[in-house]
Amino acid sequence: MRHATLPPPVSFLPRGLVPLVAAGVLSACAVAPGSPSAPVELHTGPVLVAPRAFAGKAEQNLTSGIASYDDGAYMPAMLALQNALLLGLESGVRQAEAHKYLAFIYCVGKFPALCSDEFAKALAADPGFELTPAEAGHPLWGPIFRKLKAARTDKKPR
Repeated sequence: MRHATLPPPVSFLPRGLVPLVAAGVLSACAVAPGSPSAPVELHTGPVLVAPRAFAGKAEQNLTSGIASYDDGAYMPAMLALQNALLLGLESGVRQAEAHKYLAFIYCVGKFPALCSDEFAKALAADPGFELTPAEAGHPLWGPIFRKLKAARTDKKPR
């Protein structure tokens, strides 16, 4: 009896993010001893704003994410920054800051489309968002940010 060979898996994620996503998915399957293992229902509706009680945790995650980024620990930085956004940073300025650092991480990881997406989210959260002169001059993300800003400026009604 011949066994059919399966086609190679198709991934919609960039190669470098597949292990991270796989680890997150698998860790979500773990069940603590003695806890009920009821099936989890996925929420498919609109994302709800996190309660104000999580604001302190969101700020802690943002601070931790920036510190990890500054230390060159990009994976922990990315997780902390994403958690900060999920927990609900209260101001658009702080949300933009989280998205900025995520953009930097994606640019360094050679994912320019994701980098651009994060800059777009930063601008959506804080329309007045700008990079510092040193950040704007960076060879990886400076051109991506300038191109995105120029495209947004061109779309504004005159």
